[in-house]
Amino acid sequence: MAEPEPNTIEPAVDNTVADADKPKSTDADVEVVSTASVDNTTVADGTAPIQELTKQLEAAKLKAEQHWNQLLRTRAEMDNLQKRQARELENAHKFALDNFVRELIQVWDSLELGQTAAQDEGVDIEAIRQGHDLTLKLFNDVMTKFGVQRLDPTGEGFNPDYHQAMSMQASDTLAPNHVVTVVQKGCTLNGRLVRPALVIVSKPAIPAN
Repeated sequence: MAEPEPNTIEPAVDNTVADADKPKSTDADVEVVSTASVDNTTVADGTAPIQELTKQLEAAKLKAEQHWNQLLRTRAEMDNLQKRQARELENAHKFALDNFVRELIQVWDSLELGQTAAQDEGVDIEAIRQGHDLTLKLFNDVMTKFGVQRLDPTGEGFNPDYHQAMSMQASDTLAPNHVVTVVQKGCTLNGRLVRPALVIVSKPAIPAN
């Protein structure tokens, strides 16, 4: 008679340990997945790029408006500057001789005083002459102050840039082409010729036979 096989008892598997090895999903993982899903949806439907472009467009419009206002202000300032320069130039032309006239007034006054004194009875001719000399000196000082110089080239060599020859005269004392006589004095302003001196120029004397 055969002997019965002994009962085999399989060991129970501890599912607790196996389950512990499995990664568990946490609330943070769920939140990350949810957020990623939302972000993917946002990027996919183009909402974020449109908002960003809208912001950039508004910023560009604001900057363009600022530049336009700055351009208008600059243009207005340039117009005002041009008008002011035009007024200053006009005044410069009108009143360029202002200081010169102020200085000449005293010469004018002196001439009037001399004329009045010359009309008095029993006038002193010597006093009139002295007054005339003082007035002439005052006038010369004013002209010199403003760069006006008289040309009196008596005895100097003839210079066609500043002298105008009226005629020639034989001279034993001067070398040829020198000024013998000044018919009318010339004038310069700050070195520039205003009026040439009218002169008589020397030439070699004719030898006596």
